[in-house]
Amino acid sequence: MFAAERRQLILEMVRANGAVSLRELARVVQTSEVTVRRDVRALEAEGLLDRRHGGAVLPGGFTRESGFPQKSHLATAEKTAIADLAAGLVEEGEAIVVGAGTTTQELARRLARVPGLTVVTNSLLVAQALAHANRVEVVMTGGTLRGSNYALVGSGAEQSLQGLRVSKAFLSGSGLTAERGLSTSNMLSASVDRALVQAAAEVVVLADHSKLGTDTMFQTVPTDVITRLVTDEPPAHDDRAGTELQALADQGVQIAVAGASGNPGGDHVPARRAPLPGPRAPRREVPGALRAAAVVGEQGSGERRVADLRRR
Repeated sequence: MFAAERRQLILEMVRANGAVSLRELARVVQTSEVTVRRDVRALEAEGLLDRRHGGAVLPGGFTRESGFPQKSHLATAEKTAIADLAAGLVEEGEAIVVGAGTTTQELARRLARVPGLTVVTNSLLVAQALAHANRVEVVMTGGTLRGSNYALVGSGAEQSLQGLRVSKAFLSGSGLTAERGLSTSNMLSASVDRALVQAAAEVVVLADHSKLGTDTMFQTVPTDVITRLVTDEPPAHDDRAGTELQALADQGVQIAVAGASGNPGGDHVPARRAPLPGPRAPRREVPGALRAAAVVGEQGSGERRVADLRRR
């Protein structure tokens, strides 16, 4: 494929999806990430897109939200690995909330095997993944259906969550930074996600490496409320993603890094944890239900792990 054809295809992907990782661009155009990075630089010089922490986004700083059909085909291996690792955080008999998103949908498919589980969700896709699970109770919020991501939003969804208390909330989003926390591109979705967070003692964010360092319009979860981040391993050249992970860890977020290589079917992708380096910076005080439980990270190999990611 000639350079002009590659760049046109890259531009079309970014326009369709709002944000695309270099890894995904390289896979689609069937070339190396080095070549794709060169193409992205050229397109950025023309003002057609912006480079952003291991990927490319629409120009203007804040990415727009893409629909479910586009999201479902992005970073599929990474989402599978993240879901595998996150499912191990859920214990038999727990009550949890799970937000909308393609990564949380992958998580729900694995939660179907956890007996005695109660899952509260505003996502039709999460509910569908659990509909036939034995001994798993699914509780749907009220609200108005938002067709682009098959989620219930609005005052009905938020009111149905009042007075609810669960052990963990699992959320995804459009971007994650150490400075601002988790964010999304839609105001209604952000408002419901904040209500989900209010109901949980701990907040677990699921975000692949392409979202690290990306900031979108509406904040959903401040950094000091996030208990744990489950992400995938950034590419070797993505030093800014490693720096962002370290910055999140410094603010008290426990980092779990899942391996994205392995079985393409997604059921047995090998995963490994990267515990927090210590000591950690103290959390700022958060009132009431928003106070995330403190998590104690192991020392040693995890300390070297996050440091290695930062040096890349």
